[in-house]
Amino acid sequence: MHVDPLEKIWIGVIILLTAVMLGSIFYTAFAGSVHPPSNVEVIDSTALHLTDEFAEDNLGVRENPDGSVTVTMVATRYGFHPQHVEVPARTPVTFRFATPDVLHGLHIPTTNVDTMVVPGYVSEVNTELQSTGTFPMYCNEYCGVGHHSMWSRVTIVPKQG
Repeated sequence: MHVDPLEKIWIGVIILLTAVMLGSIFYTAFAGSVHPPSNVEVIDSTALHLTDEFAEDNLGVRENPDGSVTVTMVATRYGFHPQHVEVPARTPVTFRFATPDVLHGLHIPTTNVDTMVVPGYVSEVNTELQSTGTFPMYCNEYCGVGHHSMWSRVTIVPKQG
C-alpha cells in the first residue's frame, strides 16, 4: 500500500499535536496540582441558611486548631457571601462553598482555586496561597442575567509570626 509523503507528514503532525495536548493535561494535573474535586458532600440547598456551617453568622474565615484556615462562603444569584475574605499566605486553606439556587463557578486568578458550585453539594478546594495582595474572586459559570456582577475579593496577607 502506497501512502503519499505529504499524508505521512500530516499523520506525524497529528500524532505530535496529540502528544503535546496529552502532555499538557498530565503536566497541569501532576506538576500544577490541578485535580478534580474528590470531596462529595451532599447538602439540602433549600435549607442551606438553617445549617450550622452555612448560616449567615458562620460564614467567613475561621482558624483551625492546627493552624490551617477554613473559608466558608455561599454563592447566590448574584454575589458571594461574605463579599471580602482575608487569608494568610503560605498557610493551608480550605475553601468550602455551597449555593441555594443555581450552578455557579468560582475562580481566583493567579491561584489554583477554580471549581464549580453545584446546588445540593458542598464544593471544597484545598490550597496554599503563596503571593500576597488582593485578588478578585468571580463566577465563571453563566448563572443568569446578573452574572457579570457576581464577584468578591480575597486578600492574601503575610503570615503572622
